[in-house]
Amino acid sequence: MKKIILLMALLSLVTYHLSLATAVHAERIKDIANFEGVRDNQLIGYGIIVGLNGTGDKGKTAIQSISSMLERMGVTVNPNDIKTKSIAAVVITATLPPFAKPGIKTDALVSTIGDANSIQGGTLLLTPLKGPDGKVYGLAQGPVSIGGFAAEGEGASSQKNHPTAGKVPEGVTIEREPLFILGDANEIRLFLHKADFATADKISREINQAFNGEYAFAVDPSSVRLAVPPVYKDNIVRMITKVEEMNVQVDMTAKVVINERTGTIIIGDNVRISPVAIAHGSLAIEIKEMPEVSQPLPFAPDKAETTVVPRTNVSVKEQKAALIPVSGVTLGQVVRALNTLGVTPRDLISILQALKASGALRAELEII
Repeated sequence: MKKIILLMALLSLVTYHLSLATAVHAERIKDIANFEGVRDNQLIGYGIIVGLNGTGDKGKTAIQSISSMLERMGVTVNPNDIKTKSIAAVVITATLPPFAKPGIKTDALVSTIGDANSIQGGTLLLTPLKGPDGKVYGLAQGPVSIGGFAAEGEGASSQKNHPTAGKVPEGVTIEREPLFILGDANEIRLFLHKADFATADKISREINQAFNGEYAFAVDPSSVRLAVPPVYKDNIVRMITKVEEMNVQVDMTAKVVINERTGTIIIGDNVRISPVAIAHGSLAIEIKEMPEVSQPLPFAPDKAETTVVPRTNVSVKEQKAALIPVSGVTLGQVVRALNTLGVTPRDLISILQALKASGALRAELEII
């Protein structure tokens, strides 16, 4: 009896640890996918920034825009009479969040399109922002923040960040609600952020298990079709909330990402290295030029002259490299095996590329 109780306790402990391991690698569906219709939209507009301290545009584009604006306000001004560097023509961009309602505020990004040196301290005038369909969805206005500065004198200058681009925090007011179609009353689709057959299948099985029926199935590696259960016909929002809170174990592709510019290397959890021997050494060649000057002796003949005699020292150093066995079936083993080589990240990039060429690296190698 004691053996049975001990065995049951051991099985419970193993099950508990397995459940913890599964939970660690699980992701919420809302973090790896989104429902059809839930998406951002981009807005754009052309505007004018005023109040600059002599750092504005020197051309006529901004001046003509100011003249047209003043004319619409009932003030007629000849553009040739406007001589100022306190204004700048800018392009305003903003992101319209999903299901945005009139009155909601969001940030505006402004960027100069002329020859302005800085928009620090400027104020964006009221600017309509349009969507791809040409309709106005928001209005932008407010003080510009560039998160830096720019100062210069006759002999020196100092700059932090980009003074010709900035942000108007909560400077966009939504004026029109965009049209969003969240499926229909009978069916809705779920789109994965990263296409994967295994992940799409796991999502459909998790949804079917939670709803106790065959309501979801994977259409392709990037989408899952979900039939609305009868109990949620009149409350799709509650169904979506329940689906988004489900945890799914994501199947990741074995991949090694290399950034050759910065020497950064990212190794995924599923990366494996077949047993292989690696020898890596470096060759250092040093060349020193030490010219010597030869001067004539005192009272030398008139034909004597000073000459420069070249002296070159060349030294070659080559480090000895021994074959080191490398293999690994887990991420920890791969990292420890590569660390035994004692090489720099730059050398490690060359080693990984050679491992991929030899077929020993069982992973996708991506160079960015």
